[in-house]
Amino acid sequence: MSDHAPILTVTLNPALDLSTGADEVRPDLKLRCDKPVVDPGGGGINVSRAIKIMGGQSTAMVALGGATGARISEMLRTDGLSVKRLTAPGETRQSLAVKDRSTGGQYRFVLPGPEWHMTHVSGMMSAIAESAMAGGWVVVSGSNPPGVAPGFEQMLTVRLKDGRARLLVDTSGEALQALAGSSTPVDVLRMDSHEAEGLAGRPLPDRRDSAEFAAGLVRDGAARAVIVARGADGSVIAEADSAWHAEAASVPVVSAVGAGDSFVAGFVLAMARDWPVPEALALGAAAASAAVMTPATELCHNHDVERYYAQRVITRL
Repeated sequence: MSDHAPILTVTLNPALDLSTGADEVRPDLKLRCDKPVVDPGGGGINVSRAIKIMGGQSTAMVALGGATGARISEMLRTDGLSVKRLTAPGETRQSLAVKDRSTGGQYRFVLPGPEWHMTHVSGMMSAIAESAMAGGWVVVSGSNPPGVAPGFEQMLTVRLKDGRARLLVDTSGEALQALAGSSTPVDVLRMDSHEAEGLAGRPLPDRRDSAEFAAGLVRDGAARAVIVARGADGSVIAEADSAWHAEAASVPVVSAVGAGDSFVAGFVLAMARDWPVPEALALGAAAASAAVMTPATELCHNHDVERYYAQRVITRL
């Protein structure tokens, strides 16, 4: 038995991530690459992996198709994750990251996933609603596949109300814009500073600026709570009647990849354990700090998360 409410993570557009290196990346030549490191990728998958690292449990609902999908499914089971497989309408995509050793730069090639149609979206929405547990959390993290229209998360919110599960959304692009302009509030909406500034149409240089912007989205009905991640300046959260800031630990940055997913894992795990919101924010910040210390595919280490959480600095704004 877990010590927390059920958590369901949803990954609609996963990828098989291949990362390798070459002496240099130049056009028109055959580039001899290192043996690739292969990992299952996608926001919800990473959230479930990080929850497991921190001693929690979740079910990873993942849309998979074809031979690539079967390979990801096997990798997740080998990692010890509880997996609920949705059938994607085509072959699961792959992505490729190549490090140019001559410059240290990384080139990232991200392929599109299969095209979804209305019947696929409807079936997927029903599957999520049926799998969500009363009193639990649903985490929708990562990009939506082609064909899944902005507004899907709001429709899911309406479906989840019947089962009393709470919804945390961490997305970007058109889906984030639709959420920001909605009056059907999700429970928690998370974004980074760059995305927040894009929505605000202005710089948000100070944590109080981020908090005021987040509070405005709450007032407008986009979400009951809005989190803005400020990188090295930690994270802020605004609710209807309060706003908080949790500091990031001062750590050497090896890779920022996976920090956001680790944050979401820490935050939702704390909320599922019924911790106060400021403490959940601090656990998320600790997990994000721990994640930037590791190479991209490693996410966070639990001993680092515990150490930085013990040193937490939380401020009411």
